Amino acid sequence: MAEQDLIKQLKNLQDKIKETQKLLKIQDKKIELKALEIEMAAADFWQNQKNAKNVSQAANDLREEIEKWAVIKKEVDDLLELALSDDNDEFREQLKIETKKKEKKFSKMEFYTLLSEKYDECGAIISIHSGTGGVDAQDWAEILLRMYLKFCHKKGWKTDIIDKIQGNEAGIKSATIRIKGRYSFGYLKCETGVHRLVRISSFDAEAMRHTSFALVEVLPEIQKKDEIKIKEDDLRIDTFKASGHGGQGVNTTDSAVRIFYKPTKTTVVCRNERSQLQNKETAMKILQAKLLALKEEKEKKERQEARGEIKRAEWGAQIRSYVMQPYKMVKDHRTKCETQEIDNVLDGELDEFIEEYLKYLKQK
Repeated sequence: MAEQDLIKQLKNLQDKIKETQKLLKIQDKKIELKALEIEMAAADFWQNQKNAKNVSQAANDLREEIEKWAVIKKEVDDLLELALSDDNDEFREQLKIETKKKEKKFSKMEFYTLLSEKYDECGAIISIHSGTGGVDAQDWAEILLRMYLKFCHKKGWKTDIIDKIQGNEAGIKSATIRIKGRYSFGYLKCETGVHRLVRISSFDAEAMRHTSFALVEVLPEIQKKDEIKIKEDDLRIDTFKASGHGGQGVNTTDSAVRIFYKPTKTTVVCRNERSQLQNKETAMKILQAKLLALKEEKEKKERQEARGEIKRAEWGAQIRSYVMQPYKMVKDHRTKCETQEIDNVLDGELDEFIEEYLKYLKQK
């Protein structure tokens, strides 16, 4: 009976792997990888090095994902073959142990079915703005910046600080970082909103408890095919000397770029690169992402109005509280997920909150 249960367990796992591969469109990704490999085989492929690096990275990401699923499928198939063999008595216990390991491995991989929205596989652009709370809020914004940089480092994602404005006394007024990593937008989209901090202020001589706020905005780094057409006449582009991080050379040339998009009154600033051309290119990418977000938000509101739905605006809603005094607690107000390990959270341990939010999205 125990042997039949083990066989049934492995067959169920086989079916789950097959179904999950369909949900993740692994077959489509194989076709996409083949097309990229043909593109990479072209004689002039490396003439445009920037495009070549992007294509190569996309191919590597796809290859890694496809191979990962091929490996677990073969491992489970092999275990089932052993479980069905006539002479498995001597290592049946080992088969049970290995089956549990594969179930645990699959459970981690199955998480990616929660990342199936249109832009989830894209890179991300995060902007952090200090809010109410004066110097404490600016310090809080910098703490959040460090938290996200640490989270990305643990995931192995590359980060670039595109823009950063220092606070008058401490912390930052705002910062924008670009994250290059497969599924980074899917992971981090849940961070959009207002983050609230309660602590004994380091900047108060009377050591009073203060509440500070910071706004986090997360956008996908959209692909070429999704770009919104922008007329040159709708843009006002200003250049100026960069300040802050980036080195002395950055500060002595008009390398920083500010783009103002007249129809929506959207402003984007980039001052990270030494080259004005590079800053303009990056700023245009961020503008594209912002305009796409505005377009989708408008369409969402129109759908809600057509259905007679009335929902509160979530852009400025408080999504998470971080309390340091009089007790330690981090609580997400949307999912009710909470932990007392605030130091770990601020050190980039965000997975629990992200997973709970993605599950919450699926249930909505």
